Amino acid sequence: MAYPTTFRYTKDHEWVEIEGKRARIGITDHAQAELGDVVFVELPSVGAVVKKGGQLGTVESVKAVSDVFAPVGGKVVEVNKELETSPETVNQSPHADGWLAVIEMSDPADANDLMDAAAYQALIG
Repeated sequence: MAYPTTFRYTKDHEWVEIEGKRARIGITDHAQAELGDVVFVELPSVGAVVKKGGQLGTVESVKAVSDVFAPVGGKVVEVNKELETSPETVNQSPHADGWLAVIEMSDPADANDLMDAAAYQALIG
């Protein structure tokens, strides 16, 4: 799979699409493939403040429950409510329709140490 070059990535397999001070966050195709069929997604509350590296939510699959960590810190301004009734969207479209949340970043510099697509692909081999 080709990873979007406009996204940034974490070693924990989250992706971030940054537009201004907003960061849309999801899990990577590699992460969803490793998890298997996603059956439940726990989303953060709109208005919640998360720290970079803090827990943003969880993704539950037939194999495991995995924490999703915030690649940047800030206030949750939007969540993907579609995942409450269609969690399999994370498997079907991890880099588009399967996004989890949007954060209004408190410090855009949080994204400076995230990987680009080439570095992420090197990480996962």
